Amino acid sequence: MACCVLQITGLIFGGVGMVGTLAATAMPQWRVSAYVDGNIVVFETIWEGLWMDCISQLGIRLQCKFYDSVLALPPPLEAFRALMCVAVGLSLLAFLMAIVGVKYTQRSKDGPQAVSIFILAAGVAFLLTGTLVLIPVSWTGGSIVRDFYDPEVPVPLKRELGAALFVGWGSSALLLAAGAMYCHF
Repeated sequence: MACCVLQITGLIFGGVGMVGTLAATAMPQWRVSAYVDGNIVVFETIWEGLWMDCISQLGIRLQCKFYDSVLALPPPLEAFRALMCVAVGLSLLAFLMAIVGVKYTQRSKDGPQAVSIFILAAGVAFLLTGTLVLIPVSWTGGSIVRDFYDPEVPVPLKRELGAALFVGWGSSALLLAAGAMYCHF
């Protein structure tokens, strides 16, 4: 019974982590304009994401523009895009393996070896996905904090941590927890 509860909890954590990974990948709020010092221009908010930049004017009008060329992007942004896309695909695969493993556990009591293969594969995939999400999110967060406190960076170019980073950290934690639950078997 405790095994089944742990599997269902891992499935819920993995599902929410998968949705959060997809949301963090699509959200444009990775880097958000900061209002510091004498910067009193507060009617515009600039969002920078993996796929587009957006400008929100007074919270009423939102204009977004996709990046024109993949070749014009900085190399870290290209790598973060790739890592997050791989993480989305791997989280979907891990979630499907977890569903199959949980279903197979409930239907067949005579094949514990097959059950452990599906569950263990889902656990390893969830752990790998959580790590893949954690790398670009933490790297971006670290660079934002570093640039924010760097006196050589002009005030209009300073950015704050965006909502997508917090969604990514939460998703990573849930995916790592789901992977740990499934690898426990």
